[in-house]
Amino acid sequence: MKRFPLWLRVLLRLVLAILLFWSFMQLGRFMSGATSEPYYEEEITQEKTIESQDTKAQKESEKEITPKEKNIPIEEKPKVIEKQDSAIDSTHILSQKNVYMAKKMDYLLRTFKPAHALYLMVDAKTNEIIAWGESKDQVVQASPDYLSRSTFPAASLIKTVTLAAALESKQYSLNTKIPLIGNPHTLYKSQIKQSKNYKGETVTLEDAYAKSYNPPMALVGYQVGASRLRKAAKQLGFNQNFSHNAPNRSDFSPPDTGYGLAEAASGFTGETTLSPLLAAAQIRSILYGLPLEIPHAENLAPYAPRKALALPVSKFSENTYYGLREAMVRSITNGTAKKNISTRYMAKKIYNELQIGGKTGTVDGLSPAGRYEWFAGFARFKNDPKNGIILIVMQAHYNTENATRSQPATQVSAMLINYWARFLKSQSEAK
Repeated sequence: MKRFPLWLRVLLRLVLAILLFWSFMQLGRFMSGATSEPYYEEEITQEKTIESQDTKAQKESEKEITPKEKNIPIEEKPKVIEKQDSAIDSTHILSQKNVYMAKKMDYLLRTFKPAHALYLMVDAKTNEIIAWGESKDQVVQASPDYLSRSTFPAASLIKTVTLAAALESKQYSLNTKIPLIGNPHTLYKSQIKQSKNYKGETVTLEDAYAKSYNPPMALVGYQVGASRLRKAAKQLGFNQNFSHNAPNRSDFSPPDTGYGLAEAASGFTGETTLSPLLAAAQIRSILYGLPLEIPHAENLAPYAPRKALALPVSKFSENTYYGLREAMVRSITNGTAKKNISTRYMAKKIYNELQIGGKTGTVDGLSPAGRYEWFAGFARFKNDPKNGIILIVMQAHYNTENATRSQPATQVSAMLINYWARFLKSQSEAK
């Protein structure tokens, strides 16, 4: 076959290179979420204050996020938003305690388009809800009825109950070696049958929790027993009816024995349910070592109480609270949240200034139907531990064959934590 002339081959390669370059540029724009933020009907003064100050946190974020890491913009540059044909009703945003964070949640919901979602941020010190965002069938909502709803499967968040029960029993420490039998993310009956002279692979209790391994946590729950699990669950607010159903009752009912007990202890079931509001109360209780208290807001009735609602439940031991916090921090540094709650989606300086802890969970659910994923955790400044937040991100993705999923809950959490820290730093510098 006759070869093309040299000049023609050079020309073709040049055209191909230009096309490839253009394609990568368009892909980069798509991956970076380079869509304009929605126009809001009213000006949001907190946002304008931050964006007009050109803060150090903004500059550092832009320096430290490399183009390769820039899948999603962490710090949107100040820009003039052109008025769209149909303005977004921002009434529910402007009525929130922290308008800046409320707008960021609204922006992420409209950009990532999860099928169903509830984002919740609580001031850790005051236990007041400062921002929330919700979507149903990819439509942003003006009221947060998912906040107190408890039809959502708790998934692996229930491993917190199992870990608390184990530490309270005084039979376990975070360093206790637990058999790791088979695939760590499945749960078969054979995986909870431990031979007397087991010499196989093991994992520490702390890492079993942080990496959300099912068989080891199921074994622990099985050995601790249903009675201790139920007691720990009660101390974390399960199986209780709340005033005005804010929140609704969250259920945890493990059987006394058998495979069902192992399923319940590991969260490998859709029958254990949890409301985002109760999840926030649990995290705050663990963070400060306090009895359970439901977060509140002045203007969110009937979805949240107007004043903090203390529950008549006993505390865990200080050792248990310490162990739970350490295990949650381990989830960030060496567990299921390590990939996304990192400098991948956070400014390096901000990430290093914070102590972040939490728990992830994923399981199928039916009301609404979909694949659920959670992040329930906290973030606070290392040099000012009283300055922190409780963050809950609950998402459900369509389970149909051709459905596309939005960004992971841990990625959304990292971005929201980064926004919050940036907001506080800029406010501090403005004083």
